[in-house]
Amino acid sequence: MNILDKIIADKRIEVRLKKEIIPVSQLEQSVLFDRPGNSLAIALKNSSTGIIAEHKRRSPSKAVINQKVSVQDVANGYTIAGACGMSVLTDGKYFGGSLDDLLLARATTDIPLLRKEFIIDPYQVIEAKAYGADVILLIAAVLTREEITSLSQLAKSLDLDVLLEVHNSEELEKSIMPSIDMLGVNNRNLKTFDVSIQVSKELSTAIPDDFVKVSESGISTIEAIKELQPYGYKGFLIGENFMKTEVPGDSAVNFINELQQ
Repeated sequence: MNILDKIIADKRIEVRLKKEIIPVSQLEQSVLFDRPGNSLAIALKNSSTGIIAEHKRRSPSKAVINQKVSVQDVANGYTIAGACGMSVLTDGKYFGGSLDDLLLARATTDIPLLRKEFIIDPYQVIEAKAYGADVILLIAAVLTREEITSLSQLAKSLDLDVLLEVHNSEELEKSIMPSIDMLGVNNRNLKTFDVSIQVSKELSTAIPDDFVKVSESGISTIEAIKELQPYGYKGFLIGENFMKTEVPGDSAVNFINELQQ
């Protein structure tokens, strides 16, 4: 059983319990539920930098990254830096995140917020909307084509953007459908945790131009981004590079300023 299988097994238990505690009808009464979505796909298309900056306390591969900074400070810093969007980890057990992090980020910033989560059930899509997300992440490695279709169509009906993450050409083939806005190529091998931006380069030609291309994982330098831009990538998800510093917002300011030069 690899780490992803473990996370998904735990996630099924978590979602089942949540459904018993907070019914969908209660989520739909959230004050944020009728808020119009702020499209990350459009923000990336119109940007010269395309940075999606992440809030992440820890990860299975790196243990603790940063437990000290507040979500509000990070969200504020990323907004000042000019990030196109902010990714907020909401998984508790493996990443130390929570839905409260999403709520606090939403109270702090108007930039598009991505709920970074292992989504396997329609309940989590409704939950994302209720807690102020603009975008959901779907991971092709853990979903069938039918599940991707139904979850992405539900998201679109709630005015949420969909970022679909793939690791290889097989996952990409099953994921191409009109209800997806952005295709994210994860440069990290989920079995070995090895990272290479070569993965993004190799898959770029197989992604139709209708989708905004996003490269994820292992992007820590300006050079990596400049290397990927000619391959059609408009979005770059950067997590640990900012979060491992004392003031992630300042790190994002410096990085984006340098990228714009």
